[in-house]
Amino acid sequence: MKVVILAGGFGSRLGHVTELIPKPMVEVGGKPMLWHIMKIYAHYGYNEFVIALGYKGAVIKDYFSKIHLYNSDFTINTKTGEVVYHNSGDDEWKITLVDTGLETLKGGRIKRLEPYLDDVNMLTYGDGVTSLDISKLVQYHSEHNKMVTITGVHPPSMFGNLNEKDGQVLSFEEKPQTSDGLINGGFMVFNKEMLQRLTTDKDCDFEFGPLEKLASDGEVMVYKFSGFWECADTVRDVNHLNKLWSTDSADWKVW
Repeated sequence: MKVVILAGGFGSRLGHVTELIPKPMVEVGGKPMLWHIMKIYAHYGYNEFVIALGYKGAVIKDYFSKIHLYNSDFTINTKTGEVVYHNSGDDEWKITLVDTGLETLKGGRIKRLEPYLDDVNMLTYGDGVTSLDISKLVQYHSEHNKMVTITGVHPPSMFGNLNEKDGQVLSFEEKPQTSDGLINGGFMVFNKEMLQRLTTDKDCDFEFGPLEKLASDGEVMVYKFSGFWECADTVRDVNHLNKLWSTDSADWKVW
């Protein structure tokens, strides 16, 4: 089973942060968001990835082609060029990096990955992390015989809550999960036949159009998840994720 990660968007809400790097390469705890997402999947035994590249895709290619250098101490002989790596602890991942176009929408990107996919695959975005048990998600998908499973999550509030009693503040809660409604948090599973509903056209979207039509055809199920989920959509989000990591409160760190 392959894990598809959409990593080609512009990440415009992050402003100047994405002028030099694509959104999935924004760092949390000194590692790209993309690395965190892959660590989640790999923890559950899914270590074959197909990454859809677009905006500044060369940065992602460079990172994975030099991942030994970035994740290891090493000794280099400047005369011979020999490099000896120390304490690398490299993950055993198989990664396929595919240029899917600079301005291609998500549906077109997914369709362009078709030659690299299995009969059943997972799909997520390059900016979200979660404490979701991926194995339970896959089991749920295998049991309902529909074409697509999405993970429904409660988004965190943009603002913190304060808890009070009789006017006295008892505690503050930063970015709590809201209780109203569900959104598609990514972390999806799909059968390859879903690709028949997509085209390689750069204007082929995914959520708006194809996924809506699949839902109306009764082919989309939702796996409801009430645990930790958050995406790095804004600078505020990135700062919050970094704070969680630095205080050992990163619930998505299941590895």
